[in-house]
Amino acid sequence: MHAKDNKKVTLGDPISLEEFVAVARFGALVEFSDVYRRRVEMSSQLVEKRIKEGKVMYGVNTGFGALSTELISQEETAQLQRNILLSHATSVGEPLTEEEVRATILMVLQNLGQGYSGVRIETLEMYRQFLNNRLTPFAPREGSVGYLCTEAHIALVLIGEGMAYVNGELLPAKEALGRVGMEPLVLSAKEGLALISGTTSPTGIGALALFDMLKAATVADIIGAMTLEVLKGTTNAFDDRLMSVRPHEDQRNTAFNIRKMLSDSMIAKKFVDYRLQDALSLRALPQLHGAAKKTLQDALKTIEIEINSCCDNPILWPDEENGGAISGCNCDSSYVGIELDSACIAATAIAKMSERRNNRLINGQLSGYPSFLIHKAGLNSGLMIPQYTQAGLLNDMKILSHPATVDSIPTCADQEDYVAMGYNAAKKAREVASKLEYVLAIELLSIYCAHQFVESDLLPGSATRAVLTRIAHSVPKMEEDTYLYPHLQTLREIIHSGEIIDLVEDTIGKLL
Repeated sequence: MHAKDNKKVTLGDPISLEEFVAVARFGALVEFSDVYRRRVEMSSQLVEKRIKEGKVMYGVNTGFGALSTELISQEETAQLQRNILLSHATSVGEPLTEEEVRATILMVLQNLGQGYSGVRIETLEMYRQFLNNRLTPFAPREGSVGYLCTEAHIALVLIGEGMAYVNGELLPAKEALGRVGMEPLVLSAKEGLALISGTTSPTGIGALALFDMLKAATVADIIGAMTLEVLKGTTNAFDDRLMSVRPHEDQRNTAFNIRKMLSDSMIAKKFVDYRLQDALSLRALPQLHGAAKKTLQDALKTIEIEINSCCDNPILWPDEENGGAISGCNCDSSYVGIELDSACIAATAIAKMSERRNNRLINGQLSGYPSFLIHKAGLNSGLMIPQYTQAGLLNDMKILSHPATVDSIPTCADQEDYVAMGYNAAKKAREVASKLEYVLAIELLSIYCAHQFVESDLLPGSATRAVLTRIAHSVPKMEEDTYLYPHLQTLREIIHSGEIIDLVEDTIGKLL
């Protein structure tokens, strides 16, 4: 089932990346299972019990970070929780997108819904209603090191502070709440800290990026096969016997996808021995794409574990040791950050090969087609300049592939003397994913234009025909120079939405 096909997601048991994206991007309704509600209520009752017993618990009746030695009276508990949101909402710049905020809220619900955080069900219920009523808090995206700042902007709306969008209109929080029939609440013990603690924004934002990267990696197999086909490449390089002696699963699966795409192609059959050996950007498709997909699959395992974890600090354990609150650092974002740094490298490697394939398509000396795939080159520039755009995008992607997580700038008067920087890894992964889609869209445009020069009696494979037919509905054949930007946007959307995968799989069956 596609993420966009999920209309409702119930929290309580582990959820998948597909279900996560169904809520964050496609607006699936969120429900709490009875198990979810019981876990939260039991943990909330535990906090009340421990406070009455006079237990000292970090963030419940102490200050935060370097101020953890400062005790807070019961009378000041509510003020403490309010203060932490006001003082921590310091991220700046342009706001996160609606789906990024929704992803972060969903991660908070997952994190605190494990039943180790002491928050009340009514507090989480309010976040659930934010998602279901499409109320989206305003949260600037710049200046977080892993958690706290963006989460604090989001949580402010619960108490009637900050701002939020309703139907695209940015409103003061109280007015936004009123628009959807809600009122501010007063936070209870530990709730302010719990709402901003954990790997919630890196995981939420990173999950969206990884979802798009995984999709783009499959799209890259499709587009790579289509380029191989139209450039008269040999399918011998994808023989399963060759793959079997280097048994990386993702390499072998990629080769399978290429063979499946071209199994009924008259072009591929005619030119199977046209060259003894193709250039690496064609010949090494299984090896490069396979390595990238393995990295993305590794990231998927990590992200899905994190989606279903309690990354709060402290966690409340239902026994008497440690006063019931165990302080540690499950809020560290290294797992997510390192995987997303690696995912950026993998996605950039896919883009690197796509740009080289595109160069072969538009270079008349390499393709055998008219230069820049246009009649009357010189008078017309054809597809010369989209490759420049690829070059600019790819340069950006290479810059963004520098790992965020190798850096550490101490914070909190050296109480946090090591910092994971997972948030920035997630933030740049979003940019890398988007740029990869555009790089692939440009290659797809070149494939589409190249086919007007293929001998009419040579039919491409049925999967290729399905894609070309879909493109032809929106992109006219290019006889002379035309305004290309709208066509690039169209092709990028066909990729981003997953429509191109659906077209292919509806024609030839499931790809691996």
